[in-house]
Amino acid sequence: MDSGQRALGLQRRRRAVLSLNARQIGELVAELDPLLSGAELRDVHPLPPRDLLLVFAGAGDPARVLRLRLAADPDASRLHLQHGRVRRSAGGPLGPFFRRLADELPGRTLRRLEQVRGDRIVLLELGGGEERRALLAELTGRHANLLLLGPGDEVVDLLVPAPSRKGDPRLVVGRAWRPPPGSPPPAETLSSLAEALPEPAEPAAEERAPLSWRVEAHLLPAVAGRELDRARRALTRRIDRKLSRARSLARGLDRRVAACADAERVRRDGELLLAHLGQVRRGMDSVELPDLYSAGSPPRRIALEPRLDPQGNARRYFDRAAKLERSSAELPEELERTRTRIAALETLRGRAGAEDADPAALDAEGVAAGLLDAPQEADPRKRPPPAPRLPYRVFHGCAGSEIRVGRSARDNDALTFRHCRGNDLWLHTADAPGSHVVLRTSRGVEPDPEEVLDAAHLAVHFSPLRKASRADVHVARRKEVHKPRGAPAGLVTLSGGRNLGVRVQPARLERLLSPGRTTND
Repeated sequence: MDSGQRALGLQRRRRAVLSLNARQIGELVAELDPLLSGAELRDVHPLPPRDLLLVFAGAGDPARVLRLRLAADPDASRLHLQHGRVRRSAGGPLGPFFRRLADELPGRTLRRLEQVRGDRIVLLELGGGEERRALLAELTGRHANLLLLGPGDEVVDLLVPAPSRKGDPRLVVGRAWRPPPGSPPPAETLSSLAEALPEPAEPAAEERAPLSWRVEAHLLPAVAGRELDRARRALTRRIDRKLSRARSLARGLDRRVAACADAERVRRDGELLLAHLGQVRRGMDSVELPDLYSAGSPPRRIALEPRLDPQGNARRYFDRAAKLERSSAELPEELERTRTRIAALETLRGRAGAEDADPAALDAEGVAAGLLDAPQEADPRKRPPPAPRLPYRVFHGCAGSEIRVGRSARDNDALTFRHCRGNDLWLHTADAPGSHVVLRTSRGVEPDPEEVLDAAHLAVHFSPLRKASRADVHVARRKEVHKPRGAPAGLVTLSGGRNLGVRVQPARLERLLSPGRTTND
């Protein structure tokens, strides 16, 4: 086995140690749930980029504080109680997900902590507040993520947006959460925490959570070491970039200093041109003249600018000589500053490579000395959070009322039972499946008959009958629509309403479907 293979094997073993498997997460959940259930969430401490610290007041003992660490780190996804000191963010801007958790979750009570599907997924069900909120930690290694869930497991927000790709992404704001594909391996085939992590030398900081203490005692130093290595490599790369630019600048300055030595020769060429103006004509690209400044006046070829007249070419040489003379007075000092900067960067580079180097301190030192630029961090507050996906498209009737059309069978249920009021008008084709359509109405105001006809046209269009010239449409108040227990998505029953015969009008449909009349497509 060569050195590259050994390094790859070591990297894989290290990743396996830092990330917990499904069995180990199940053991931790079983240990921590009795300690945390019923506890009040006092505070949320974001630890960017991927960690979160939840501060709970112990159930039955408000003075007792328990801090739960959730780490959605791709190389070290885990959870455990946090007892050691933790370095908070340096005060930089927090992303919208962290800010939302800090705004919405404190004051709620942890109802339960559970493992989902026996997988590396942990659910924290939080009670209190007007709407249901749950925190879901997918501790799945490279794809680890943190999500805030609402009613019906709807994804309210998430830490790492799902990558855009073909098909329907699994994690979409406004859509119900779906577990990762595949099934977790059987627990008996995985190592337990006792097998993977030896008993710590120090006694457990929390007597009732010895397994959590193993994770904290063994993994936190390893994670800190890995983060330190990463910071050192990042600092070294920054120094190397500055060194490369400084060395390139020094080489350019050396060439300019060498060119300045020819300033006198350039001036003499200009004087030769003035002395032989009669032999120089516009349009010539060079001329051969006797060199009066050399012994024996040997011929000297002087390059010309064809677009200039003889006087202009001579003046060009005098201007060039004056510029070289000015540079010869300034360049040595600039070159000395550049060489001093290179030496300082090389010293900083050597210190950054030492085993005991503190990258944060060296970075600050380099910035203060003007050797490095202060790190530029984008402010995520300037990026608006993604708009939640709505389960319906929006159209507008002839009088301006909003008409909502469900996108799919599941979205039909969400539209009908979560996104409209009891007196809104509900429509659906009578003899075929199709989208639920809702005409929004004002309290105490009968819907405009023309807008009812608009909504009926949309019900026909978003069904298998879209090419038909006539169709029947069910029309009822939303409160007359009911969902039978156990019925498949999109299937409902009616306790009232009427049938409306629709003769399809192409011009009406064209108006409804025109780009200016739709949103959320």
